[in-house]
Amino acid sequence: MKLLSFFGRLPVREIKQQFYPPRFCCMMCGYEIFEGDLCADCLKSIVFNAGATCPVCGRKTAAEEICIECKARLPSYKRGVSPLSYEGGTLALIGAFKNGKPYIAYFLAREMAKKAALLPPADGLVYVPMTRKSLRRRGYNQARLIAREMSRLTGVPVLDGAVRKTGETSVQKQLSRAERENNLKTCFKADRAAVKGKVLLVVDDVCTTGATLNAVTECLKAAGAAAVYCVTAASVPHYKNKNIK
Repeated sequence: MKLLSFFGRLPVREIKQQFYPPRFCCMMCGYEIFEGDLCADCLKSIVFNAGATCPVCGRKTAAEEICIECKARLPSYKRGVSPLSYEGGTLALIGAFKNGKPYIAYFLAREMAKKAALLPPADGLVYVPMTRKSLRRRGYNQARLIAREMSRLTGVPVLDGAVRKTGETSVQKQLSRAERENNLKTCFKADRAAVKGKVLLVVDDVCTTGATLNAVTECLKAAGAAAVYCVTAASVPHYKNKNIK
């Protein structure tokens, strides 16, 4: 009876983790591994952003220099970083995370926290928000899950509600660079009381053109944020990003 009473106070997700911890199986393919997060084959397929990167946006580049895009127009945020390159097995990993495997947030947050350590200390973590309609459709905000795990690892608080998304937008992957930027104009609103005077770290899953990160950064700066940095789980390599006009 006491055992039932104890588990009755736990959320269903925590009960499942007690008996079926995700780490007993590969997070991507489900292969039984008993330790770690990914099996050897899946881990080998993941592309880490470990080589040359742009010192501003953090994308994978051919040489350790500012990429052409940042030279042409600097992003609104001061600096961005990402532990993974959005190619190869990383595509499948992020796809699984966004479509029914929220526990992958643990793995991503751990890698992102390592990269975020290269940035100045932040006063708070701000995740890219979703509308209620989008949240109901997916069941969870993947950026919020990552932010919560990063907070647990780093001790930096998550500023829930610091940014709201005020309207639905078209699916970004179908849009050109200019369309992405236009699609996001005025759709984010920041809480001035929550962000004024603070150094903030914006958290998201993928940086493609940077349009979303720029839009969130701009609304934070308009609300009085002292400085804004960004960390994403993965970013599109510079040479692939050039194909998005």
